[in-house]
Amino acid sequence: MSVIHIHRHHHLGLEEARKVAFLWAEQAEEQFDMECAYEEGDTLDTVYFSRAGVKGTLQVQHDQFELRAELGFLVGAFKSRIEQEIAEQLDTLLHPAGPGKKHKHATKKKKG
Repeated sequence: MSVIHIHRHHHLGLEEARKVAFLWAEQAEEQFDMECAYEEGDTLDTVYFSRAGVKGTLQVQHDQFELRAELGFLVGAFKSRIEQEIAEQLDTLLHPAGPGKKHKHATKKKKG
């Protein structure tokens, strides 16, 4: 069984981190056909996610996210690609318009 482990520090605080985690869960359901369940705690929230061949958790704290996923045999063949996509998705949610990146909704320039 293959395991994916992604760890990200942040400075959002728990309330803002929850918003990011909810967005991540929504995207995981839509893009990866995952079933997600969200459990809030006082200092730690957990998103449980699963689908055929994949199960895992995203733990949410005031200063970090920690994702662990177990991949079944068949899905494990795509571990690198899956890990890269999840990491990019989480990084985009944590840093939607980092240095040197353009916003999706750029303003139009005037002609003339």
